[in-house]
Amino acid sequence: MAFIFALPTMAQGGDGGFDPAKFDAEMEQFITTEAALTPQESATFFPLFREMLKKRRALFDQMRRFHHVNTADDKACKDAILERDRLDLEIKQLQQEYHQKFMRVLPAGKVFKVLRAEDKFHRQMFKRAAKH
Repeated sequence: MAFIFALPTMAQGGDGGFDPAKFDAEMEQFITTEAALTPQESATFFPLFREMLKKRRALFDQMRRFHHVNTADDKACKDAILERDRLDLEIKQLQQEYHQKFMRVLPAGKVFKVLRAEDKFHRQMFKRAAKH
């Protein structure tokens, strides 16, 4: 989750702002290479992957609103905790649903390589952002 909140500092565009298209293109290229996807596999897989990312990012956007919870207000904190937990579960369910879809278009071994590649890409981007 820390990665998602750090996104604005990563994959910067020419004006120093976050460029989501550049970030996504770099991630897709990295995953394609790391998972050794063929052009046909990429063409089938990445539309599903982008769909999942869009839904997952929407859930992370909902989580972002908890940065401004008044920690002196126990009721607000309790509500925020319960909502964060609900969103965490929803994110996991979304991932599970899409992992099943991925395995319908790619062999499980390639899906596992994709998941590892995505994690590796995020770690590398986080390290890059930490240096700046």
